[in-house]
Amino acid sequence: MQTLDKFQRPLRDLRISVTDRCNFRCPYCMPAEIFGERYEFLPRKELLTFEEIYRVANIAAELGVKKIRITGGEPLVRQNVAELINMLSSIDGIKDIAMTTNAYLLKKFAKELKQSGLNRITVSLDSIDDDIFQKMNGRGFKTEKVIEGIKEAQKVGFNEIKINSVVQKNVNDKKLLNLVEWCREENLTPRFIEYMDVGTLNNWKLDEVVPASEIIEIISNKYPVKPIEPSYRGEVAKRYGYEDGKGEFGIISSVTQPFCGDCTRMRLSPEGQMVTCLFASSGIELRESLRKKISDDEIKEIIKKTWNVRKDRYSEERNSSSSSRPKVEMYHIGG
Repeated sequence: MQTLDKFQRPLRDLRISVTDRCNFRCPYCMPAEIFGERYEFLPRKELLTFEEIYRVANIAAELGVKKIRITGGEPLVRQNVAELINMLSSIDGIKDIAMTTNAYLLKKFAKELKQSGLNRITVSLDSIDDDIFQKMNGRGFKTEKVIEGIKEAQKVGFNEIKINSVVQKNVNDKKLLNLVEWCREENLTPRFIEYMDVGTLNNWKLDEVVPASEIIEIISNKYPVKPIEPSYRGEVAKRYGYEDGKGEFGIISSVTQPFCGDCTRMRLSPEGQMVTCLFASSGIELRESLRKKISDDEIKEIIKKTWNVRKDRYSEERNSSSSSRPKVEMYHIGG
């Protein structure tokens, strides 16, 4: 079954945020001055249970979802998350299950995640330089545990690990090539992300964005590159291969080169809000419907109708007056 929105974009991807908690305090997502030791995150009873998440995912698969990504917060701080992945891997029609993690806890859980049916891992790592990384994770953590987690994941069979790096002017852009070189050596695929105005807590400014064109120029001045055709319609990152054949990298350019026209992603928040855009102001409440024991057909109709009327294209409208509206925070619905 294919479910289309107002712009004929099919529902194909489901991003599930399993927790609003994180062990990092990255300034562009969960700044430490706001999310201090006394910050009250969602109580456990307000989180969707694994059974409720499975139910939504199973219904979403019937509506055309083929791929699931587990996000947070930091998904590995959700207890027994591998059990959820094992449940999701049994759903007919789901072809791929991925996870985005900061990898700080990955060494401990990599084998269990692989055995549970997780297909791919993306690691958020903004810099391989310890001084910069410590500043950007907001907790003073060095890269050592993250690197150990990545190596353990490779050891247990995760062969195509991507590295997500949010590039900010005068923060980590000057050491961008260090990450490129490390990824080339370690057989990893970096994806450089333009600093985005997700949420309202990061004091985003356009002049802090390093445009995709500049990132490509920095890399190609050292390593000549050539464009690679996308693997499928709606692929988020524009891909570039090194002319020497030693791997590739991607650019996610939501600010300077919006890709709303091909967006096929729906997001499920930890407490059961269904969100149709990364830059949305709010979502559709599913948790109470799930707990009122209404039928799967009724849940399916809610999801279908929500997607059918979807007309989000925030990144294309960023410079209009509508771009100043409130937005759901990144830590709540993943990147």
